[in-house]
Amino acid sequence: MDQVTVRFLGCGDAFGSGGRFQTCFLVRSGTARFLIDCGASSLIAMNRFGVDPAEIDLILLSHLHGDHFGGLPFFLLDAQILRKRTRPLVIAGPPGLRKRLTDAMEVLFPDSSRIRSSFPRELIELRPERPRALDGITVTPYVVEHPSGDPPFALRIECGGKIITYSGDTGWTDALVEAARGADLFIVEAYLFDKKTRLHMDLETLTAHLGDLSARRVILTHLGADMLARASGLPYQCAEDGATVVVG
Repeated sequence: MDQVTVRFLGCGDAFGSGGRFQTCFLVRSGTARFLIDCGASSLIAMNRFGVDPAEIDLILLSHLHGDHFGGLPFFLLDAQILRKRTRPLVIAGPPGLRKRLTDAMEVLFPDSSRIRSSFPRELIELRPERPRALDGITVTPYVVEHPSGDPPFALRIECGGKIITYSGDTGWTDALVEAARGADLFIVEAYLFDKKTRLHMDLETLTAHLGDLSARRVILTHLGADMLARASGLPYQCAEDGATVVVG
């Protein structure tokens, strides 16, 4: 069985609280190299931590907010112009991905979406609760609660004999129970401590539902300022930019 690792290139919120980079997780196994989310600061994080973007074969997106997919225009132009990439790249995410990515590229770099790509690039719009095999992994998306213009997903990923679930951004929803069922690692946002909102998870609500989850390990991510102020005293592991964990 392959060793599977997750490196937190960015685990911060949309506002860079605590100086953290926006969401971007690098997953490596013997046969796969892929990103989970690619926030606006992700290329900076890769350069900071010595990760070569050319090794990435696949990018999975939980939802289409800038702090989760806004790094794609920079990633794609870096691949095209600086690295002269020829290796294929697959980008998979919610319905609406094709239009939103084109719009983002045109807003940030006019005419960039019309440049002929130097490498094969495939955009895949995932369907809720439909497993999809991609580059040696299988991903199953579950719709969660986080209005973002197009359906937001939690992602259940089977890789190297392990299961990684990522909540994406969401308030509590029972969809997380199925998404995290039997997961070796559940990476779950805990943006707030006890303030209730339908947009994000608070730790008090997550704690109340931990008995419903059957994940073997839980790591908190996307911590807001009030959570960061309390992080050292929490009885949970919290993600840190640059840290690597072994799954399983």
